[in-house]
Amino acid sequence: MIDELLGEARERMDASVQATHNQFQTVRTGRASPTILDRVNVDYYGAVTPLKQLATINVPEARLITVQPYDATSIKIIEKAIMESDVGLTPSNDGKIIRLSVPELNEERRRDLVKVAGRIAEDGRISIRNVRRDIMQDLKSLKDDGDVGADDERRGEQELQKLTDAKIADLDALLKGKEEEILEV
Repeated sequence: MIDELLGEARERMDASVQATHNQFQTVRTGRASPTILDRVNVDYYGAVTPLKQLATINVPEARLITVQPYDATSIKIIEKAIMESDVGLTPSNDGKIIRLSVPELNEERRRDLVKVAGRIAEDGRISIRNVRRDIMQDLKSLKDDGDVGADDERRGEQELQKLTDAKIADLDALLKGKEEEILEV
């Protein structure tokens, strides 16, 4: 029973690490990448819709991203959504395609992006700690119900803490890699 709870904790923590990794990919570095627009949502006819569902996003050059809306009439609202997002890119359109040129990052913007990555990592850590808290409560209720003894509960808590520490270390490694990528000139 404790092993099942630990297996559930491992799956949920792995999902948190993966979600954080996906969020890191949306943080802009010096190179153009279509994933930096993943966080952009557009108010499309009253429904908040992810940009990638409304347009084709391409990277034709190392410092250029193009956004081609499926519906040409939505170009203005897509452009507005990009402007209002925290991506830090200024769109320009020719009536059919929105072009986003990715400028070279200055030192101040790099530091801001490192802070954004740090916040994303902290959200991931909080998610992992929430999983730990939930499983700890489950372990405690197993002991209170008499399904397991105090020693088994303690062993389960220790295993859970080791798992938590390992997953947080994974997040820290991802953060370190992202910071190096951002600060790379």
